[in-house]
Amino acid sequence: MDGTLVDSEKVWAEVQLELLAELGATWTIEDCMSLIGSDLRDAVQVWMARIPAGVITAEELADRMFSEVIEALRKDVTFQPGALELLQALRKEDVPCALVSASYRQMIDAVLLHLPPDPFDVIVAGDEVTLGKPNPEPYLTAAAKLGVDPANCVVIEDSMTGTQAGTAAGAYVVAVPQWITIPEASRRLVVKSLEPLTPESLRALLH
Repeated sequence: MDGTLVDSEKVWAEVQLELLAELGATWTIEDCMSLIGSDLRDAVQVWMARIPAGVITAEELADRMFSEVIEALRKDVTFQPGALELLQALRKEDVPCALVSASYRQMIDAVLLHLPPDPFDVIVAGDEVTLGKPNPEPYLTAAAKLGVDPANCVVIEDSMTGTQAGTAAGAYVVAVPQWITIPEASRRLVVKSLEPLTPESLRALLH
């Protein structure tokens, strides 16, 4: 979702930079980039390590960070170029679709407010799995709920952790990196934008 469907990594970065500075941490845009695609539980531990002791608890930090991001996403989201069009084309052809995100369900719900009804058959949120990306559990869970073989799935990702998760699950991965570099690899297509992609071109990757 973040960075692939919607351009929310910018929102995440802005909230991190402002809130962590307020709490006395030294935090840079490079630090934000290092957490792209990370499980939120892991991210909280990284943030806490930068904040002076006793300023805030991990639970309080998570609540503040999440609530500020959610508020921003509820107000407005920017869809990544070609993302909504590709999703609509897939839905038109009855291709099973799942949203697999490291973000928690509340954040996903905030983004879904800006989408047509029922855009996905399955949604797997970061707080609904035991192990987050780069572990394959989120994608294996989505494939199981869709009733499909992961090897017959195409995962679309913008992060290295998400790409690793999709690969570990056995899927073909289309990587659309925005802030970071993702190298070429077997069963992986790296593209600059989703705009050229169609249901037909995704099917061709699997054959």
